[in-house]
Amino acid sequence: MTKTPQQTQQIPSGCPMHAAATSGCPVSQMAEAFDAFEGPYQLDPAEALRWSRDQLPVFYSPKLGYWVVSRYEDIKAVFRDGILFSPKNVLEKITPATPEAMEVLKGYGYAMNRTMVNEDEPAHMERRRALMDHFIPANLEKHQEMVRRLTREKMDAFINEGRVDLVDAMLYEVPLNVALHFLGVPEDEIAVLRTFSVAHSVNTWGKPTDDQQVAIAHDVGQFWAYAGKIIEKMKQEPEGTGWMHETIRKNAIMPDVVTDSYVHSMMMAIIVAAHETTSLASANMFKTLLSNREAWDDICADPSLIPNAVEECLRYAGSIVAWRRQTTAPARVGDVDLPEGAKLLIVQASANQDERHFEDGEKFDIYRDNAIDHLTFGYGSHQCMGKNIGRMEMRIFLEEMTRRLPHLRLAEQEFTYLPNTSFRGPDHVWVEWDPALNPENEHPQLAHDHLYFPVGAPSRRDIARKVRVAQVRQEAEGIVGLTLEDAKGRPLPRWSAGAHVELVLDGYDRKYSLCGRADASGYDLAILREEEGRGGSRYIHDHLREGMELRLRGPSNLFRLDEEAPAHVLIAGGIGITPIIAMADRLKALGKPYAIHYCGRSRATMALLDRFEADHGAHLQVHTTDDGTRADLAAIVAALPEGGQIYCCGPERMITALEDLTADRPEGTFHFEHFSAHDTGLDPEKEQGFEVELKDSGLTLQVAADQTLLDAILAAGIDVASDCCEGLCGSCEVTVIEGDIDHRDMVLTRGERAENRRMMTCCSRAKNGGRIKLAL
Repeated sequence: MTKTPQQTQQIPSGCPMHAAATSGCPVSQMAEAFDAFEGPYQLDPAEALRWSRDQLPVFYSPKLGYWVVSRYEDIKAVFRDGILFSPKNVLEKITPATPEAMEVLKGYGYAMNRTMVNEDEPAHMERRRALMDHFIPANLEKHQEMVRRLTREKMDAFINEGRVDLVDAMLYEVPLNVALHFLGVPEDEIAVLRTFSVAHSVNTWGKPTDDQQVAIAHDVGQFWAYAGKIIEKMKQEPEGTGWMHETIRKNAIMPDVVTDSYVHSMMMAIIVAAHETTSLASANMFKTLLSNREAWDDICADPSLIPNAVEECLRYAGSIVAWRRQTTAPARVGDVDLPEGAKLLIVQASANQDERHFEDGEKFDIYRDNAIDHLTFGYGSHQCMGKNIGRMEMRIFLEEMTRRLPHLRLAEQEFTYLPNTSFRGPDHVWVEWDPALNPENEHPQLAHDHLYFPVGAPSRRDIARKVRVAQVRQEAEGIVGLTLEDAKGRPLPRWSAGAHVELVLDGYDRKYSLCGRADASGYDLAILREEEGRGGSRYIHDHLREGMELRLRGPSNLFRLDEEAPAHVLIAGGIGITPIIAMADRLKALGKPYAIHYCGRSRATMALLDRFEADHGAHLQVHTTDDGTRADLAAIVAALPEGGQIYCCGPERMITALEDLTADRPEGTFHFEHFSAHDTGLDPEKEQGFEVELKDSGLTLQVAADQTLLDAILAAGIDVASDCCEGLCGSCEVTVIEGDIDHRDMVLTRGERAENRRMMTCCSRAKNGGRIKLAL
């Protein structure tokens, strides 16, 4: 039986609550008032913690006895270090058990121990490696047909009804049957398993009353006994198929790794984990999409949007709200020092809407091109093994429903949720439609058609919104300005200084920084015609006209402005002015000290110069070759105030010079963005294959001479974000543990390359075909 935590944890003297207890600080009052079981957190966890993301991203909750972590980067850092931040408290009862409930559990011989989610290293990775094979995308493909068959059977039963609760009619039983099939568990007693599953969730993550605890303890105890009976039955079928059969066989082969206790605990835990999270996530998905009708209609019109729509639903309204960790030594999260033994509630739902990582993160947007970065599945060595099963089911649910019932709508209802800290999904999702309008009445084949989506993360190439060219103008010699608006007149997502978008048109995918005013309704771009380029800018200059439609990805921001720095120096070379002007606008709005150095060949070739002089004249110095007023970069760096930061976008020689000049400055002084990459394409005749060990995943991969490291990692079912695939953006960065890297990106500084702690998987490789080890 797991140890129960103390009901409250003494507030450490260094916690924010204690430090401000007598100050009347409203932030501290909000931390003191935070309640994970009632009120705003139960209604909308991300919104409930907005104040925390903005003001106090790590705080102590006296009511819960946990430190609450709300920002994306902090939560990702906690997930990444499974040694310092142990998962051992994941399955602890967050509400202490009563003596009566403990006696009930004891009577059933309840002995829940370590499972995949709450196990420390090195035992965790040893077991994970032994049991991972069934979860590889290639091995999951065979389950697609069964998921679709089960989904269609349920839909056929209600498609002419006109009203149904999707949870009771489909979204509970189909994931449960899929889970049982995947595990190799007999598909019976679904109603009993549902009772057991709810009891396990409330027992572990809920706040039952003393009287409720006894009844729940009986259900949990019966669940434990039921799991044991299933194991004994499965042991009599040595040739049985499914993951649990494989686990039982591994128990016989390697009993020290896959122990008897582990098999019993996993049987109980995974029956819940393998279906409950998918069921809840699917219910959230339909509620979210039908509440955002434009998104639903877009999917009905273009089903290729489904994989990313599912990913955005997982980000915006995922079923896994929060997870837990415990420090094994003194640790620092964000700016807060934590003692050994501190218990953490890391709220992924909050991280998933953190605008420091997701542009306009509090908005639901099925065209978001970095939705895959969500932390709903966790991150690192404990990332959910079944993530791709859940994705597969949700995609099939959505594809079948949008094709057969595009006129579906939410019924009037009050949504209810099971109160707990960590899992979220409505108990019921009532929907309505007019059966007379079912498309298959006139086109029966629609009931049998379907689209195929490969198992795994969505392809970024399928993600783009339609926009219209609202204005074309001449910004300077050789530079055209564009204003883009949503093709359907909808608001475009908000963006932050340094953000870019990617235009998709006639075979060209090109990224350009946003350079308009942040409060403008459209997106402004300034594009230099590059005669010696790859053709994209020439096409835009020669063919784009007002009223034309094209596709757009983003916005994304990989060149973020640190707004907390005491001073900023902004340096632009030529067309590099585009992200810099947005930064200047932001700093002016914040009232921060800043200086701008704008370098160009001549004033006639310098875009946006008139606006710069009008809006930022007192902060601006213009340097032109024609006037002989070149920028003295050494003097600019020498004059940088203590703690100040430099942001530069310009040609490579300018960035290299500034790298040299800031080499002795503190880390984080110099930030830059390149115009374009060197040729990062592979030439198999000149490349060497190499071996890479993914430490956190327990995998060793072979990367062929004609294959990028990124492609090899994705093929193994490991999610890595990627954007430009040219070594420009930094989104595919991973941590290097061992090995020499042949760095080919244009993201890392010279010092960062020398440290050899990071690499870009889209273009960089092991040096001379050597072996490397990554924290992935």
